[in-house]
Amino acid sequence: MLSGDMLQAEAYFDLDALGRYLPLFEGVGAVWEALDRLKNFIKEIIRPNLPTDFLQGVPLAKSLVLYEGKAYCLEDGFDLRLGERPEVLREGRVLHEATLVMAGAVLWGEIELGPGVVVEPGALIKGPSIIGARAEIRQGAYVRGNCIIGEDCVVGHTTEIKHSIMLSGAKAGHFAYIGDSILGLGVNLGAGTKLANLKMRPGTVRILWQGKSYDTGRCKLGAILGDGVQTGCNSVTNPGVLLGPSSLIFPGLAVPSGIYPAKSFLRP
Repeated sequence: MLSGDMLQAEAYFDLDALGRYLPLFEGVGAVWEALDRLKNFIKEIIRPNLPTDFLQGVPLAKSLVLYEGKAYCLEDGFDLRLGERPEVLREGRVLHEATLVMAGAVLWGEIELGPGVVVEPGALIKGPSIIGARAEIRQGAYVRGNCIIGEDCVVGHTTEIKHSIMLSGAKAGHFAYIGDSILGLGVNLGAGTKLANLKMRPGTVRILWQGKSYDTGRCKLGAILGDGVQTGCNSVTNPGVLLGPSSLIFPGLAVPSGIYPAKSFLRP
């Protein structure tokens, strides 16, 4: 049995704010064990809500609107207002709860999109994946499956995410890689941040904490970033970085594997 506060999920996340995702973290011996549960957990709770006609793995020819439990093509009584964030209108009224999947997006597998989600042209989403209310999946984003993307999250241009969790308000707006990682509430990844998940040498990822080396049992493990963590542009975390809440990583820094307490200030 692992011991030490910085190995526990509550050292990184406000568990009371996790809602339907709380069971993913309950009872884990170490915070990274939530990733071991992720695939089966998604299968248990996912509620796919996209018509099969739109899940063919090719760019959509028409934009799709999900509203009040039904699916429509955009031209079926709706209008689109383009701006910093596209909006769906009907009879001149903005429908904030409407989900928009724009023509040119590519989808396949089991996908759940919450109310108010926007999926821009050129995004690719593979299921099983859950995308929470008001999240943005921007042009060029690649969601590779087995992902939970929470409310108000952003997966931005040329950002790739696979087998990972983004809790509410986490943002990866530009040129990021998120592999086998967990981003806490309100995390912000600066442009070009890479959360590396695979060691250059064979073997499982081990983490040193309080003079002991813990074997995570995972050949792939990226980063665990606590609530409110911010990373600078072009920063890189090596496999097995656990960073406590409200910590900062300076731009261009490569962070070694290990555990860093809350409010760490990592710079060259």
